[in-house]
Amino acid sequence: MRNTAKTTTAVLAAGALTLGLSACGSDKDSGSTDANATLTVAATPTPQGEILTYIKDNLAEKAGLDLEVKEFTDYVTPNTAVQQGEVDANYFQHQPYLTDFNKKNGTDIVAVPGATVHLEPLGLYSQGVKKLDDLKKGATVALPNDTTNEARALKLLEANGLIGLKSGVGYDATPKDVTSNPKNLEFKELEAAQLPRSLADVDAAVINGNYALEADLSPAEDALVAESAQDNPYANFLAVKKGDEDDPRIQKLAKLLTSPEVKKFIEDKYDGAVVAAF
Repeated sequence: MRNTAKTTTAVLAAGALTLGLSACGSDKDSGSTDANATLTVAATPTPQGEILTYIKDNLAEKAGLDLEVKEFTDYVTPNTAVQQGEVDANYFQHQPYLTDFNKKNGTDIVAVPGATVHLEPLGLYSQGVKKLDDLKKGATVALPNDTTNEARALKLLEANGLIGLKSGVGYDATPKDVTSNPKNLEFKELEAAQLPRSLADVDAAVINGNYALEADLSPAEDALVAESAQDNPYANFLAVKKGDEDDPRIQKLAKLLTSPEVKKFIEDKYDGAVVAAF
């Protein structure tokens, strides 16, 4: 997910956690949760921030929820902010990513039961190639560089016959696990947010749905190939620090995120580029 090296990101993330641990949870430990207090949720801007803003503007007041949306453009800070108690929850990630993040950073963030909201289909995009068969031999394909989304990108390429992967490889597949590569594709690992901007410099790029939307790219219309929504494990959900799942404000937001109104908003606004998962 980052244009910097994986090791740099890991150090920064670990550093952010270390710096914040002394203050972590201070607000939550000082007293009981006020059911009427503002609920602050970290999110990436599109579509998560837009969905939360729709709730804030149209549904939250009636539900008795004072909602604040705090947007981030990366995939690390929303989790460190939850872990340190800087925000109450986040909405930006899928389970394979969260599992990997917790394992690598020693965090204890969990999905809120019943608050799985949407899927953003991952797609392969190109400025110069109009169909998959025209991807030339030796082409450079950019991939998101975080563990789970890189594996997800490789599985998308495998599902469409571009590569073969080692049997049994799971959510931690890397280019080293490629066992067949008929087009001799070269892989360039970049931060996910950088991928749309990389299209001018590579032959194709596998781009996460939220960043594709921000760049006015549609999985349904612009992708050479895109993920199927059926039986897809990469749906995004509301997440909190373990123990906060029953916070009444969290429960209110979980109900709103999976309401008929939000489902209609997703269908009307994103036209298949984002798919409701409830």
